[in-house]
Amino acid sequence: MGKVSISKELLNQLPLVKYTGDIYVVDKLSMVNSAVRQLRKFDVIGFDTETRPSFKRGQMHKIALMQLSTPNECFLFRLNQIGMPTVLHEFVCDSSRLKVGLSVHDDFKMLKRSFDIEPAGFEDVQELAQQNCIVDISLQKIFAILFGERISKSQQLSNWEAETLTDAQKRYAAIDAWACIKIHNLFASGMFNPEESPYYSIENDQQQTI
Repeated sequence: MGKVSISKELLNQLPLVKYTGDIYVVDKLSMVNSAVRQLRKFDVIGFDTETRPSFKRGQMHKIALMQLSTPNECFLFRLNQIGMPTVLHEFVCDSSRLKVGLSVHDDFKMLKRSFDIEPAGFEDVQELAQQNCIVDISLQKIFAILFGERISKSQQLSNWEAETLTDAQKRYAAIDAWACIKIHNLFASGMFNPEESPYYSIENDQQQTI
C-alpha cells in the first residue's frame, strides 16, 4: 500500500474553501443553554479551540474560544468572556456524544489547564487520516487531499481575546470545526479510496524494497 500526501506547492494552487453555514457567537451566559440544546440534536459535532498567541517566552494564555459545529452551523463559545458553564462542561465531557477534532490531545491539555476539565467522547481526524494512508497531519492538508480545497490560515495568530471578533476570525474559526465533520463523514461513508487519490504514491514503498 502506498501513501497519500500533498506538497505545499500543490496545496497553494487549490481554491479557498467557502463556508456557507451559519455562525453564532455565544458571548453571553443566557445564550449557552439554547446553543447546547441545538448541538445535542446531532450525532457528530465538529470541535476546535483557539487561544490568543503568545510572543513572549514562557507566557501562556487560556483558551479563548471553543468552536462546536454541526454540518450547517457553528457555535463560537467565547470562553474568555463566559467561562465554562455547567451545561457546556457536561457536553464536552459526555462520552456518548461524538465530537471530532484535530490533534485533540493538545486541546485537552489546554482545557485541563484553563478550566480543569476532562473531555470525553472525542475522535481525532489525524488518526482517521493515518488509517486511510494519508501521511499529512495538518487539517489544511487532510482537507485539501479529500476535497480539493484549501483552508486559509491567515487568522491563526490573530487576537482571539479581542473585544469583538472580526468576520474573518469567525469564518476561520467556524471552518476549522466544520471541516472536521466533513472529514469524518467522508471516511465514515467508505467512499475514500487512497489508490484513487491524485496524491497517491507508491514511490516510497518501492524505494524501501530495492
